[in-house]
Amino acid sequence: MNMKVQILSKKFIKPANPTPPHLRSLQISSIDQLSPPTHVPSVLYYPANGYENDKTRKLLEKSLSEILTLYYPLAGRYIKERQLIDCNDQGVEYLEAQVDGKLAQLLTGEVNMELLTNFIPYGILESATTPLIIVQVNMFNCGGLAVGIRCAHRITDGFTGTAFFNSWATACRVGGIDDISHPIFDLASFFPPRENVPAALHQTYRRADITRRFVFNKAAVASLKATAKGVDACDSTTPKRQPSRVAVVTALLWKALIGVSQARHGRSRPSILSHLVNMRGKTALPISENSSGNLCRNAFARFGGESCDKKLIELHALVGLVNDAMRDAVASCLKPKNGNDLCSMVSDSLREVCEEYEKGETDVYMFFSWCRLPFYETDFGWGKPIWVSTTRVPVEIVYLVDTKDGDGVEAWMHLDEKNMLLFQDHPDIIAFASQT
Repeated sequence: MNMKVQILSKKFIKPANPTPPHLRSLQISSIDQLSPPTHVPSVLYYPANGYENDKTRKLLEKSLSEILTLYYPLAGRYIKERQLIDCNDQGVEYLEAQVDGKLAQLLTGEVNMELLTNFIPYGILESATTPLIIVQVNMFNCGGLAVGIRCAHRITDGFTGTAFFNSWATACRVGGIDDISHPIFDLASFFPPRENVPAALHQTYRRADITRRFVFNKAAVASLKATAKGVDACDSTTPKRQPSRVAVVTALLWKALIGVSQARHGRSRPSILSHLVNMRGKTALPISENSSGNLCRNAFARFGGESCDKKLIELHALVGLVNDAMRDAVASCLKPKNGNDLCSMVSDSLREVCEEYEKGETDVYMFFSWCRLPFYETDFGWGKPIWVSTTRVPVEIVYLVDTKDGDGVEAWMHLDEKNMLLFQDHPDIIAFASQT
């Protein structure tokens, strides 16, 4: 499939109303400081639905300008030396592109990763001049749309990003922002920025050459759940409760990655699997559910390596390790009674994993789950997206995304070439996933 994507225009969309002087500077939080200096990509696809391109483009621009009045820091720039967002209303970068092809061609057959990468600018570097949000509206010949968005991780996590998407979509659909819930940018009051920030976990990322999508449909997830539910990892007589689809898919992918590492090193190595946990509503601090920024912590599951009992590589055992890690991470969020202690807990766990990785004997696998985030609710007025994707990223990480029906999981694997060749041929991947 050879589709050409041609950029038609590039501009900056600014807030409809200027940001008041007393809000022109936003200190980032100490948890924001731990976030990687990257822009996370996502693309939402909409089939043709009778709208007119010129009218649609005007609505998208107008509603984006209006919603930036509420999300005003996203129209600013990050000043690293001062650890703050300069809310200067410089705006978000906004591109329009024409796709020489039909959306249906993209949605059938193998996913063209090169094409997907063209739907949103690639290789964004964090600097004082870099927009925090970059949007690219891609118009297919058939009238379909692909709305690509890159959000700076420095000030947005999955919750903040999807809240922004849906608020923008709502403003476009209803014609204003009067009934939209206002975001709150107050996390620095709970977690003031620090002078000495530990090495961030993103420094453990390895380069990735290839991105592939592995789809676990409803039937595959049900089969994995049945296998994983069997027995407890430590007590063969204790039934396990029904695991989540994210847990079973994560465990299967981890099992395959452990196998890849063993094949490449000639022995089983210790590994650490990381999943992000949203801390909203899970701490003892009076933080609003609408607080925007990074409010996540890593949950770490550990596999022992060569000396570990081989039974611990079985699916139900790895599911148990993942579930225990998530449960412990959530429980630990309630213990600290102030923001300083909570941030120290988060940063100390990151530092410990980085130190293990630096010794060179432990593999670290980074997972990010978008499952249950409301991407598929993003309705600009012409219906909900028919598909949601990420695009290629240059480091080894795993994104888990809902399938359209909400019953399956798409695993977007970013690996180096040798690891990918071994991974895609792992028996469990062949048995449970369709590869595109």
